[in-house]
Amino acid sequence: MRTWRRSGGAPGTGEWELEVRPRRAIRTAVVVAIAILAFFTVGGVLLRTGSTGVNFRVVDQIAMILIGVLGAGAVLLLTRPRVRAGAAGVSVRNILGDRDYPWSYIRGVSFPDRKSWARLELVDDDYVPMLAIRANDKAHAAAAIERLRELGAHYTAAED
Repeated sequence: MRTWRRSGGAPGTGEWELEVRPRRAIRTAVVVAIAILAFFTVGGVLLRTGSTGVNFRVVDQIAMILIGVLGAGAVLLLTRPRVRAGAAGVSVRNILGDRDYPWSYIRGVSFPDRKSWARLELVDDDYVPMLAIRANDKAHAAAAIERLRELGAHYTAAED
């Protein structure tokens, strides 16, 4: 877990005091993306050398490599999740988007039993999954949840 202040500004100016990203998921996604890219690149290069009776051209080889690039890019989307917290609230970025929640809209943070990631509990009995805080990161995830709870307690007490 990385905890830092950006740009040395005064507290409460919208800077993030906590930023969490998954560790194992990023490493796994990078390895899988490299494997996919290597597989499709080797397959594309060797596509013309077989005797299957099908006439493959250079365009087919390039298309095969581009499919590998697209597949690797799709897997690398799994490296995007991030949770940031500060005076303004919590920003949750999952695979395809991010959303900011003010502290007044947050009821708590939980890590349900047998779930893969934590979730942000909202006041309207809704929740937002936080893919950046994953169970397989163990101590890293526990420290992130604890720090997020500390920040929540600090900033919600300041509002009362």
